Amino acid sequence: MKASPQAATGPEIVLDLTRLLSRVRHATPTGIDRIELLYARALLARVPERLQFAATHPLGGYGRLTPAAVLRFLDATELRWSETGGDETARAAWRHLLASLAGLWPQPVTPAIRTRIVLHVSPSALEDEQRVAARLRRENARLVCLVHDLIPLTHPAFARADAPRRHARRMVSVARHAHGVIANSSATADAFAAYLGAVGQSVPKLAVAPFGAVTPRPPAPATPAIDQPYFLCVGTIEPRKNHLLLLQLWHQLAENAGDREIPKLVLIGRRGWENQNVFNLLDRSRLRPHVRELGRVADQALTGWLAGAAALLMPSFAEGFGLPVIEALATGTPVIASDIAAHREAGRDVPEYLDPLDGPGWRRAILDYADPASPRRRAQLARLGETVLPTWDDHIDRVLAFVEASAS
Repeated sequence: MKASPQAATGPEIVLDLTRLLSRVRHATPTGIDRIELLYARALLARVPERLQFAATHPLGGYGRLTPAAVLRFLDATELRWSETGGDETARAAWRHLLASLAGLWPQPVTPAIRTRIVLHVSPSALEDEQRVAARLRRENARLVCLVHDLIPLTHPAFARADAPRRHARRMVSVARHAHGVIANSSATADAFAAYLGAVGQSVPKLAVAPFGAVTPRPPAPATPAIDQPYFLCVGTIEPRKNHLLLLQLWHQLAENAGDREIPKLVLIGRRGWENQNVFNLLDRSRLRPHVRELGRVADQALTGWLAGAAALLMPSFAEGFGLPVIEALATGTPVIASDIAAHREAGRDVPEYLDPLDGPGWRRAILDYADPASPRRRAQLARLGETVLPTWDDHIDRVLAFVEASAS
């Protein structure tokens, strides 16, 4: 990565790793987990001489994390995500948990030697305004936050029962205490500004910095093979991801297949909440020969599954950005996605976009893309070859520029 031109003279940056530390029990990441780790790696490469780390420890207390301990934690976490995933043994999980909690015990906050920015790139530990204010006073710093989405507030039907209340507290806390806010998409920025206006809060300085593609990891050589076309859907099995549409389509395909083979559907992601009808379909119906539910998988295996898919299917009703869309395109895999603003920002003009309730349209697209020589599939690959996708470096460029402006 290229060095920041203001590396030696810009503000101190304190990256808050509360989210990663709170997720230490989990051997596979969520999208937000992955983003926080990518930030740590990128800032270590760009501005190491003015970067510090902090966190609110799961056992209590906020403070600095020693750089050597953070590096060990990042290396161990990436190894778990990349190679172990859902196959981690209970003993290995406990060993990682205890080593991380002990090694990352918060240390005293050092005095600021110049303008200091606390960079918070997850929603963790933002609900309590008084604690946020206390941390900023202790740091003598300004706060810059990354907002991933407003889904619990804009689509409460797709959230857990307590999520709208908690997310509302986070957004108001951000509005009152952040000197600047980064949105991962224009859709997120618009939703954030609209919500603050509705509750009578001023909108902080706001910048849009879309996520970019990260260099794809090499596929794991042991990725299981499927000897017929398959489609991949990645994400927690929860109502807003609209797995029900896909399972209903595959049920129809299975009912009408006769002696013909039908493409397989591969689901990667843990089971979520309030989705019992989908779980029933997965557990009890005749879909099992045609639908493969893998749950949590290691990153290397995920890359292998993604690279071999006829297309990635993303029929979500709502997203903050749609990270799997750009990851699939960066791997060279076509995407069929719901026609929502976040997906269009991520995929630009490359994917096929369909209404998330248009069952016949999705069925036609899936059957078309199952044929490698399909004109529709080849046309998307041609569009992909002509498109320059945003990169993770592009995102960090915008973020660092915004942080510099927020410090001035």
